Amino acid sequence: MKTVDPKQLKKLATPIDEIIIIDIREPSEYAREHIPGSINIPLNQLTEYDTTNWQDKTVLFHCKSGNRTKQAQILIDKIPHGEKLCLSGGIEEWKLIGNDVLTNKEAPLELMRQVQIIAGSMVLLGVLLAYLISPYFIILTIIAGIGLLNAGITGFCGMAKLLMFLPYNKSTNKQEK
Repeated sequence: MKTVDPKQLKKLATPIDEIIIIDIREPSEYAREHIPGSINIPLNQLTEYDTTNWQDKTVLFHCKSGNRTKQAQILIDKIPHGEKLCLSGGIEEWKLIGNDVLTNKEAPLELMRQVQIIAGSMVLLGVLLAYLISPYFIILTIIAGIGLLNAGITGFCGMAKLLMFLPYNKSTNKQEK
């Protein structure tokens, strides 16, 4: 898979409007902002997606910063189609040089940001309550720490799984094709 800078896209032989743009971020990230005309196929669903009509096409994969796309290179290379490109810097670099993105400020924050906010709040609240009321409130901090440690080691975040079930996190965006 070839890495391409957003500025280099204009210099490609294939016009940008003929490139299939695949956003491999999670649906909550895509709902908040995405490149116009892109298709959201989360990384964990990429191998299940029907890519037969991509055989003779140039396909551009991107995420938020380019890291997930590079890490998924082996998975992406298994997909049979024409030229495969990785957008260096992801959607962040895309926006930085002034390219258009569709933004929905009403969409919920990405799940991992919600997890970070809740875990951080648990730590602060646990320390504050332990100092002001009872040392037993330090348990909140311990629970948050164990949860974050477990998520880092195993890749499974129980809090994120629970947050997915909240009504405002249910995916309601229609996929662009």
